[in-house]
Amino acid sequence: MSSNALLLLAAGSSSRLGQPKQLLLYEGQTLLRRAATTAVAAAAGGSVVVVTGALHDELLPELAGLALQVVRCPEWERGMGASLKTGLAVLEAAGPALAVTVLLCDQPHVTPALLAQLYQTHAATGLPIVASEYAGVRGVPVLFAGAALPLLRLLPDAAGAAQLLRQHPALVAAVPFPLGAVDVDTPAQYAALLAAGERG
Repeated sequence: MSSNALLLLAAGSSSRLGQPKQLLLYEGQTLLRRAATTAVAAAAGGSVVVVTGALHDELLPELAGLALQVVRCPEWERGMGASLKTGLAVLEAAGPALAVTVLLCDQPHVTPALLAQLYQTHAATGLPIVASEYAGVRGVPVLFAGAALPLLRLLPDAAGAAQLLRQHPALVAAVPFPLGAVDVDTPAQYAALLAAGERG
């Protein structure tokens, strides 16, 4: 496995949105296709795993033709931790992971350059966790390397990556990513995203 393993979590049912957020269109692509394309570009030939859950068959067409693996998390309803561990197991089956970057499909402003910056910051600081920082919090996309990977494997099913960031602040470096605060959980947030795109 190359150093650039990426894990894209797309398992949720978008209950607050009322429709699959993975399939919402933004700038001519679904959010899922956009995130998956970004992950593949950032991986530069490394492993990319997309974890599905509530929707699997519906999402597969959006991932067609991309150099990645898709795995369905049977326990997706239990929470992000379950999806994380499902994806991590697939990555590690291919060989020991040096670092794994976790991203979601509802942050449309994530770029390959940002994901590369996470890895560069890890290399520069030696810290095993590098998180994106926005709106006063640290969160995804987030890179886990070395000493942090065992912590990921032990994550409770209901917990997300943010729990590890809070529990182990001394292990965490941060990369400023103000646009990380833009995500899509509700119809109002989606409408605001589209409006901002038209203004931009």
